[in-house]
Amino acid sequence: MCINLKGRSNTLTIASALRRIDELTNKSLTSTGEFTPYQIFIHCAQSVEYSMSGYPEVRPEIFQKTVGKVAFSLFSTKGRMTHPLDEPIPGAPTLETGNDIDAALLRLRKAYTDFEQYNGPLSPHFTYGELTKEEYTIAHVMHINNHLEELQIS
Repeated sequence: MCINLKGRSNTLTIASALRRIDELTNKSLTSTGEFTPYQIFIHCAQSVEYSMSGYPEVRPEIFQKTVGKVAFSLFSTKGRMTHPLDEPIPGAPTLETGNDIDAALLRLRKAYTDFEQYNGPLSPHFTYGELTKEEYTIAHVMHINNHLEELQIS
């Protein structure tokens, strides 16, 4: 069974992301893409974590203010993101091929919860540049939604 977002409430909130995480906990998951389910969840957790702590590498500011801003604007207008699902975050540690999916989901849940409670300054996104907390929420939820398109419950 593919995880299909069509026809579902696609609200871009932390609560909606946490519900999706809960739906996947204790399930047997496979991926149709290059990343394993474990890698997908760690990758998405890294992105949320880096929005608070800083991305290891960022694109030039001129790119962020032009191409990055346009891309984010188009994605947020459509309410969904499409991006290469096998590309790691630039400068992030290599994604291990771990198999403890529930541990990866716990890390992802913690990242979203920490982000929701976070009141400090947000780091510029490595592609989109400066984002407000609301914009980051939209970006993070669109990001996980895009990756969930590759998962199957077996």
